[in-house]
Amino acid sequence: MVRRAMSTRIAAGFVLAATLLLAGCGSSDTNSTAASTTAKAGQTTTKSGDSKPAAVTVDVTDMKFSPADVTVKVGETVTWKFKDSVPHTVQGIGDKAMGINSPIFDKGAWSYTFFAPGTYRYLCSLHPQMRGTVTVE
Repeated sequence: MVRRAMSTRIAAGFVLAATLLLAGCGSSDTNSTAASTTAKAGQTTTKSGDSKPAAVTVDVTDMKFSPADVTVKVGETVTWKFKDSVPHTVQGIGDKAMGINSPIFDKGAWSYTFFAPGTYRYLCSLHPQMRGTVTVE
């Protein structure tokens, strides 16, 4: 009897844990579109097309960010367009730029909206010699 009660409690615990995990998978994000998915606050990943206009576009081609250094206003978006024959990322450098973290792309686009003024340094984590800076005023 004690063994059966213990088994029932364990099973109930697993059911509760699974229910909580599944409930956390839903989203109430109203900013996503069919062409884009919001990865984190401020980040948008797109394989085709942009969900919102970028204040600045950075081309990722020929093993470089072009232009490497850009300036935007608070609340504006930078979009990196990947058009190279090898894959790249956009990875923030330092504590301030921790949220800047794109997936690996060789084609497509990835955007980040900057909500705080400052200087944000970034690089391609696959090719660390590829570097850039976003200045937010």
